Amino acid sequence: MYLRMAKRVLFETNKRLLWKFVWNMGFKGIRSVERFKRRLKRGEYFPPFLYISIVNSCNLRCQGCWVDVAAPQKAMEMDALDRMIREAKELGNSFFGILGGEPFMHPELLTILARHPDAYFQIFTNGHFITDDVAKELRRLGNVTPLISVEGNEIVSDQRRGSRDVLNKTMEGLHNSIKYKLLTGVATSVCRTNIDDLVKEAWVDRLIDLGVMYVWFHTYRPVGPDANPELALSPQQQRRVRQFVVDTRAEKPIGVVDAYYNHEGVALCPAATGISHHVNPWGDVEPCPIVQFATDSIHEPRSLQDTFIGSEFLRDFRDMAASSTRGCIVLERPDLIEELVEKHSARDTTARGTAWEELKAMAPRSSQWDEGHEIPERSFVYRFAKKHWFNDFDAYREGLPLRSVQPMANAELVTLDQIGNGPSG
Repeated sequence: MYLRMAKRVLFETNKRLLWKFVWNMGFKGIRSVERFKRRLKRGEYFPPFLYISIVNSCNLRCQGCWVDVAAPQKAMEMDALDRMIREAKELGNSFFGILGGEPFMHPELLTILARHPDAYFQIFTNGHFITDDVAKELRRLGNVTPLISVEGNEIVSDQRRGSRDVLNKTMEGLHNSIKYKLLTGVATSVCRTNIDDLVKEAWVDRLIDLGVMYVWFHTYRPVGPDANPELALSPQQQRRVRQFVVDTRAEKPIGVVDAYYNHEGVALCPAATGISHHVNPWGDVEPCPIVQFATDSIHEPRSLQDTFIGSEFLRDFRDMAASSTRGCIVLERPDLIEELVEKHSARDTTARGTAWEELKAMAPRSSQWDEGHEIPERSFVYRFAKKHWFNDFDAYREGLPLRSVQPMANAELVTLDQIGNGPSG
């Protein structure tokens, strides 16, 4: 498998783009994590990876979307975005995840990418705006990997994404990206209506044949104003996805991303470990994209580092999440998020202004923590990388009681009894 992957990288990529990835994302990304470790030892804090939602607008209306895509457009101001990236780079960061809405609807996206050739950007996109000209410009810039979302076959894609002809338009953007030899990825929010179509060997083989270099299978999280809990995976289905990811990493010449497990297959939450946090289009600093509350902003008259170090809300979130579960505290213990929001008088960061009501209405359910069913990495490369650069960073301190396993397991069983098998049958 490693030889086949090396052959793909050698013959299917543009070497200048590959070097940009290896240097800006690979070497400098590792260095950023090492600096993060040293900061933690000194009692300081700044996340090595930032995820930034630069615009709320989107041309689609996906099931379960928590972004206010239908609200008046809010595009993050160029000066604020530029300053945030510059300050993060000064602290050693080099990788930035760019989200929306649909990021390519930000009128100055390509300009901001061009301003930072020494950084690397992963753009989460539906692919509809990656025209031939856009793909050509991304190749010229060389510091971008488009991560294009595919949510199922033609019928499921239209249903999941609230429009028509979604898959064809997405595949057109995918082909444009590959045509210019961009390091292109495909992401899927795995739910009950697409798990059987996309979490399988034939789909991965098709992506390899097309020239896709990596995939990301993340599980659907029922949050927001239209949560669609009937789409959420059961614990058994989540285990199936995890096994598929581990096997694909060991057997297929394609990269596979996951953000919720260490090298032993033990669950973790990136926000709880402090490796990443999220900034929304209004500049609010949130624990993660699905926790739409904040007490801090990048627009405050202090440095970005001081904003993160001084945020009691973010610090308490990390401590509470790590002491409560190794999974997603939003899904498993929404009651604790309520307590945190009340304690800090955190503001609702949505345009719709209903995040508090949505939080109070959430029913507890299981997430990626599946104690007793851990699936360790089979691939030596992934085991080594995760052990050293993507682990819990001692956030889950040994001997610290975790409080949510059995109650959440019971809650999930009740929820599944109520909703049945979901739309996929």
